[in-house]
Amino acid sequence: MSEAVADVTADLRSDTLTRPTQAMREAMASAPVGDDVYGEDPTVLALQRQVADLLGHEDALFTPTGSMANQLGVRLHVAPGQELVTDDLAHVLRAEMGAAAVLSGISARSYPTTGGLLDVDAAMALAVTEGGAYQVGTACVVVENTHNFGGGTIQPLEAMQDLQERAHARGMAVHLDGARLWNAHVATGTPLADYGACADTVSVCLSKGLGAPVGSLLVGSSDRMQQARVWRKRFGGGMRQVGILAAAGRYALEHQLDRLAEDHARCQQVAQAVAAVNPEAVDPGAVHTNILVLRVAPAGWSAADFIEAAGERGVLGYATGPEHVRFVWHLDVDDAQTDHAAAVLTELLASRA
Repeated sequence: MSEAVADVTADLRSDTLTRPTQAMREAMASAPVGDDVYGEDPTVLALQRQVADLLGHEDALFTPTGSMANQLGVRLHVAPGQELVTDDLAHVLRAEMGAAAVLSGISARSYPTTGGLLDVDAAMALAVTEGGAYQVGTACVVVENTHNFGGGTIQPLEAMQDLQERAHARGMAVHLDGARLWNAHVATGTPLADYGACADTVSVCLSKGLGAPVGSLLVGSSDRMQQARVWRKRFGGGMRQVGILAAAGRYALEHQLDRLAEDHARCQQVAQAVAAVNPEAVDPGAVHTNILVLRVAPAGWSAADFIEAAGERGVLGYATGPEHVRFVWHLDVDDAQTDHAAAVLTELLASRA
């Protein structure tokens, strides 16, 4: 690592970089614990009850990662040899290391998306529910809200409701990858339970914008969560005195949920600054939450070169493809760091515009 990169001013690679606050650490240290494999950890039980209630489902299961929560969700709905359908930018396809195929024998097909927006007609046209002995049967449709690689896109509630109605009519389940559903809730004011009502299972993450060091949850019916508990053990996710971690999630939900609006505002600030010097790079109206995806190719940059140049100036990001770069605001990025990011990104994009 060069000296310039080591002197980082704003690390915007992901909102997974948040660190627990001192108050969160104290909550973790004092948490009552028990053996969670036996279902006896009181802090885990309290967190699961809290999140299930927030999302309007019967029960919840604490998992170490968001990928595990997603994989448990799809495994509940899709038998080996069946398939799931989702969009071509979905995290469950792009960033979970082929886990559905490797762990559960699940096939997947995808439809093209613009900015990660749910296309119900495309999903329904792709699904096969009467393939007989000739085509793989579609058992589940996965939707992501907010959409990571789409740029923090919020899915319209009406589209999610339409998806569930049409999927159920054809005998398919819906799984909601809600890793950043908290962001959609804060940005729109839509109750979490309204989003939760649109899916048979929902995963939510605690270790992104909420700032917990680890942990996600899967919610659904009590019967499904009992099945998920068995599969969690099979996947190697049985945990013991994990209330120490669950306490961080409880603290985050109680103290760090509403502040997500600050991340959204800072992200929008930079989007508007960039658009002012290079409108081809970003449409601020399409920046819904805390994720800023910039198209740098029209300014003469490759994504890799742009990330390197920004990093040398103290702003770290992530290349999502050959032409696009991503910057994500979070708990540990303040106003001064945001101002610096705006200055660096506008300088780089104006210099070749």
